[in-house]
Amino acid sequence: MSNSNLKIGIILGSTRQGRVSPQVGEWVKGIADSHSVGSYEMVDIADYKLPFLGEDARDESGIAKWKEKIDRLDGFVFIVQEYNHSITGALKNALDHAREEWNNKAAGIVSYGGAGGTRAAEHLRGILGELMVADVRVHPTLSLFTDFVNGSEFKPADYHTENVIAMLDQITAWSGALSAIR
Repeated sequence: MSNSNLKIGIILGSTRQGRVSPQVGEWVKGIADSHSVGSYEMVDIADYKLPFLGEDARDESGIAKWKEKIDRLDGFVFIVQEYNHSITGALKNALDHAREEWNNKAAGIVSYGGAGGTRAAEHLRGILGELMVADVRVHPTLSLFTDFVNGSEFKPADYHTENVIAMLDQITAWSGALSAIR
């Protein structure tokens, strides 16, 4: 598969009211659309209305649609916010609702929080390893203190753009290489 045909999903890792992940995701998508190969799309887990794993799901169409979406993508950028030193429950639940659909794909992580979301990103890396997702090395970290105004308006420092471009280059290289074994 040519890297120009890759489909990369930008997964918003939060579902709460007032979240800033859509702002961060749109920023990443804008950089990707200008500087990277492949096609990028926003994937908002809130749109799938996933039940908690293990609960009786009255309507399993959201789960089926989620699995189809993940299966059609070649790679991912996770927008991860840190809650209590980890990822959100909603993101963990979404990850758990698919298994083989994640396998042999690549992912990058853009995290944010008081300490740049680094602890959440480290937890996510362990989960991705179990799902056979190759996470790339470059990891843009955003601070709630310097990259957001009042914790709600995203205003990233300019230097983050180069980190995002480097991460996207790694994601497309790995996603293209892993397509051979999918």
